[in-house]
Amino acid sequence: MAFDITPLDPNAFPAEYRQQYEELGYARIPGFINAEEVALIHENLNRVIKDIVPSLPDTAVFYENKELKDSIKQIIGLYQHDNFFAELYLRSRFFNLAEFLIGRLVSGRNMQYFNKPPGIGKPTPPHQDGFYAKMTPLEGMTMWLALEDVDEENGCVRYINGSHKRGLRNHGATGTLGFSQGILDYSDEDRAAEVCMIAKPGDLMVHNALTIHRADGNQSTTRTRKALGFIYYSARAREDEAVANAYREKLTREMRETGKI
Repeated sequence: MAFDITPLDPNAFPAEYRQQYEELGYARIPGFINAEEVALIHENLNRVIKDIVPSLPDTAVFYENKELKDSIKQIIGLYQHDNFFAELYLRSRFFNLAEFLIGRLVSGRNMQYFNKPPGIGKPTPPHQDGFYAKMTPLEGMTMWLALEDVDEENGCVRYINGSHKRGLRNHGATGTLGFSQGILDYSDEDRAAEVCMIAKPGDLMVHNALTIHRADGNQSTTRTRKALGFIYYSARAREDEAVANAYREKLTREMRETGKI
């Protein structure tokens, strides 16, 4: 079975997707892919984890526990390691949707696999993806595709409505592998404003690079919380390479010194 790449025309998507995205800072799209497509992604993920992950550098694969090889929490640059995910990322309706919502030609910046293993999956600190990106202009988004049932028990994503309109907040070190920087002054008022994105397999959440979001840890002892992240920026956005490289080098050094990778 091949992945269905239709629709190819970015303007074929419903106008309410863009309205949600612009007003709330995110759009929730139930059933963006069907059950067969979800199964195909799982099949290829299992293949990548079995055949490709063992040869990847420690900066591309993060574990909740380095001693437990089934505790993968994140695979960075998934599309760079496998053709199936390159096609899914750059030549499917995910890419088309990005152009529709941003309203410009886009380019792919990263594709990641996320999981919170049962009982040990740690919280994702409150943050804005744009802080990590070092891009100008900051015209970007992340798509978060649920591959399993996601709820409050196993760590649903939580957004703050309209937070993308208020600029970048101060970020600082969190000690969380894969999300090393988080919002320092996250308050009770912020928590009260959160909206929990309960999701079914195939549901898609798309958020602006400035939208504040976080997730709790996985409190379930039996359920994982697997998802894919698709990161796109407008084609005119440019990375400050010197700043980005310095940030990545510092982060890698700190993770090695603290035994996280």
